[in-house]
Amino acid sequence: MLLQTRPSDSLLAAHDRVYRALRGQVMHGELAPGQPLTLRGIAKTFDVSMTPAREAVQRLVAEGALTMSSSGRVSTPELSNERIEEMASIRALLEPELASRALPRAHFALIERLQAINAANAEAVAKQDAVAYIRTNLEFHRTLYLRAQAPAMLAIAETVWLQLGPTMRALYGRLRRNEPPQHHRMILAALRAGDDPGLRLAVRTDVTQGLRHLTS
Repeated sequence: MLLQTRPSDSLLAAHDRVYRALRGQVMHGELAPGQPLTLRGIAKTFDVSMTPAREAVQRLVAEGALTMSSSGRVSTPELSNERIEEMASIRALLEPELASRALPRAHFALIERLQAINAANAEAVAKQDAVAYIRTNLEFHRTLYLRAQAPAMLAIAETVWLQLGPTMRALYGRLRRNEPPQHHRMILAALRAGDDPGLRLAVRTDVTQGLRHLTS
């Protein structure tokens, strides 16, 4: 006997689909800092009713991926210099620790995988594809940090990435990169050598250096 999908199940599936898609767009810099969004526009884009659009937005607002004014205006985060400095400090504290915890499990297959992601990152730079650059950059870090087996710490890191997504897009436009981050190569070298201090330094520099350009 086939079970019929209840309306609430359909709404839940629609909400989750909109949430995941919007979350990815914000995290990967597909939306500019301070870009306004409307529930009607979101519902039309994803071909859903207003209810799942509203629920997805509320969830993203709670995560800091979107902001909502007292009048109900929704937009992507537009971070002040102080907020960018705070986010950079969080990354500098958290991500070297995640990398260090991953180091004992950094087997050859993981390093090969990271090299492949870094090659895709270099290709995105060559094509001047900002969204692909940000996506592959975050994929490089997330793939390494998954080996830390510290899901709570990784969840915090992803929340920071989410809030920084539009700002990272603005940073890419300012720096006009023509080569992939050199610190990725330093991270890979430290992983091969089992060099914990070198790994911590490479990660800390990689995740903070670019953001500092936005506040200078």
